[in-house]
Amino acid sequence: MRLRLIVISLLLLCLFSGSCAPARGFDRSLKSIVKPYRFSIARWESTAIPGEVNRLVFGKREKVDKAQVVTGYFSLVEQIKSLESKIAAINAGNKQGDLASLEAELNSLQEQRAALADKVERIIARQIKEVLAEEGIFNPMVKYIKLKVSFPPLDFNLEPPPHLLVISPKDRIESIREILLQPNLSLEEMESIEERVDKLGVSSLVVELGGLGATYPTFVADNASLQFTINTATEEWLHQYLVFKPLGLLYLLDVTGISRNYEIATINETVASMVSKEIGTIVSQKYYSGSKNSAQQEQKPEFDFNREMREIRRTVDTYLARGEITQAEEFMEQKRQYLVSMGYPIRKLNQAYFAFYGTYADSPTSISPIGAELKKLREQSASLKDFLDTVAAMTSRPELSQSIR
Repeated sequence: MRLRLIVISLLLLCLFSGSCAPARGFDRSLKSIVKPYRFSIARWESTAIPGEVNRLVFGKREKVDKAQVVTGYFSLVEQIKSLESKIAAINAGNKQGDLASLEAELNSLQEQRAALADKVERIIARQIKEVLAEEGIFNPMVKYIKLKVSFPPLDFNLEPPPHLLVISPKDRIESIREILLQPNLSLEEMESIEERVDKLGVSSLVVELGGLGATYPTFVADNASLQFTINTATEEWLHQYLVFKPLGLLYLLDVTGISRNYEIATINETVASMVSKEIGTIVSQKYYSGSKNSAQQEQKPEFDFNREMREIRRTVDTYLARGEITQAEEFMEQKRQYLVSMGYPIRKLNQAYFAFYGTYADSPTSISPIGAELKKLREQSASLKDFLDTVAAMTSRPELSQSIR
C-alpha cells in the first residue's frame, strides 16, 4: 500500500508540475527510433502457448537414450558454428572454398538440430526439475501449496532470443531503459539503432541475449554449449520463481520502470546467476559427467580478463565522478581495442555495456560489493535452499549487509 501511494504521488507531481516533460520527450523520440524493431511478447505468446499446449496434449513420449540425444544436439551446434565461421571467412574474402556446398551442408545440420530441439528441451527441463527437487526448491509459495511440484512449470524453447536495447546516462553507469528488439537484427541495424539513440544524449547498446525469462516458455539461445544451456534455462526459471517473492517483485517494478532500484536489480540478477550455476554444475555431473560438452575444466589464462575489466570499470567510474565524460569514453574505446587484440571481440564498450553486465555482481564487469556479500551469505547458509529463501525475502541492500555474520 505504501509503495502504491508513493507511485501515485509521483505520477500526480509529474502531471501537475510538468517536471516529467523532458522524460516524455525523450521517450517519444526513443519510441520512434525503436518502433520498427520492437519485439512483441504478446504476439510471440499468441503462437508459443498454443504450441506448448499442443505438445503437452498430443506429444508422443518416445523412449530414447537421453544423454545421446542431448549430446548429439550439442555436437550439431558445434558443427554449425564451425561451418558458419568458414562461410563468413569465404564471404569476407579471407578464405577460399565451395560456398554452395558449405551452405547446403549448413542447412542440413540446422534441420537436424531443429528436429531434435523439442526432445532436448524436455529432457533438460526434466533433469533440472529433478535436481531442484533434490535441493528442496519446488515453488515460491510452499507455505500455501504443500504439493512438491515445480512452480512456475519449468519450460523453455531453444531458439534465438530477442535482442535487448540497454540505455544508460552518459554521466553515470545505470540502466534507465531496457527495450526488447527483434531477434533477427543485422549488425548494421543494431549499429544504426545505437547511433540514433546516442544522439538523444545517452549511451546505448544492443545486447545479444543468451536467454530471456520475461516470456513463457522462456527463451534459451540455440547456439550455445550444453553447460550454458542448462545454466541459462535454470536462471530464467529462477527469475520467474523470484517474482512471487519480495525481491523478485521489487525487481519487476524496476524492470517496468515503476520504481527504479539498481541495487535490487543487482541482487536479483546475481542471486539467480549464482544459484543457476550451482544447480547447473549438479545437473552436468549427474547426467553428463562423461560428456566433453559438460562443464569444462577451467584453465587459468595468461591474460586475466576479469582483472582487466574490473580495472577498466574503476577507472571509468573515476572519470565519470569527475564529470570527465569525453575522457571516459575515449578510455573505454582504447581499452576495447586492446581487449580485441587479446582475443576478446567486444563490439562496443560504453556506459550501457557496464550498466547491463554490471548488474551481475559476480561478473568481471562489476565492482559492486554485492557479489562478495552474496558469496559470503552462501558460505554461511546451511543449504542452497536456505540461501535462496533468505535472499528472496529481502527488500533492500542493507538487509543483505546485515544478514552476513
